[in-house]
Amino acid sequence: MLIDAHCHLDAVEFDTDRDSVFSAAQAVGVGHFIVPGTRRARWHNVLALAERDEVSICLGLHPYFVAQHQLSDLGALETLVNQQLSGASSARPMAIGECGIDGRFPESLSEQWRYFDEQLRIAKRCKLPVVVHCVKANDTVSKRLRQLCLPEAGLIHAFAGSYEQAVRLLDLGYVLGVGGAVTYERAQRLRRVVAKLPDDGFVLETDSPDMPLNGYQGQRNEPARLAQVAQEVAKLRGQRLSTVASLSSANAARVFKLPHVDSRR
Repeated sequence: MLIDAHCHLDAVEFDTDRDSVFSAAQAVGVGHFIVPGTRRARWHNVLALAERDEVSICLGLHPYFVAQHQLSDLGALETLVNQQLSGASSARPMAIGECGIDGRFPESLSEQWRYFDEQLRIAKRCKLPVVVHCVKANDTVSKRLRQLCLPEAGLIHAFAGSYEQAVRLLDLGYVLGVGGAVTYERAQRLRRVVAKLPDDGFVLETDSPDMPLNGYQGQRNEPARLAQVAQEVAKLRGQRLSTVASLSSANAARVFKLPHVDSRR
């Protein structure tokens, strides 16, 4: 079984055919889906998806939407997470995120760091892993993660750094998300990194509806295409497809402490 370790299935792009998207993914062996939160206004949509047995969720504040966040959202995030963790609801957050730093927007970096730093502290207090969005900021983010020393570590979503940067994050206990970018021949550095990662160092993800695979540019990405990501990763690593599927899903189940997911199926 494959686990899509990062897909935004709460997005409006799926509002007209969400059930069909799940069915198409399950038909190619994708059996579990981890959906992160991005904005306070969308948390209820993420929580609603958690009612499905095949979905696990995270809650957070994404750096891309920093202009839409308010500082009160941080307190609301911690309150909601604690409520969900202590209650009987099936909508139990498995991590804090998606949170992080996006270096493509230098004008908002100080605000991004304010929200990211506090979400890391929330994760530490709640004893949860984090799902980290890190674009053009691998060195500064890994330094901060090392300083805070989160006991549960987490996932570096859509990793695109060097092998040396990868090793620093792996040494801190994080796993690296591998998605559609690895299917592009021009992504030679990333493909070399993926080939060298340890078996316990990666998970597979689609970032649906974003991060389209090679050959699908301009189209909505979907979890069903995780099977193609897995095929490409298997080729790069010289492993069987079944081995890559088993390793990546076991890694996701371990990081997110998925209680009822059998990654061997």
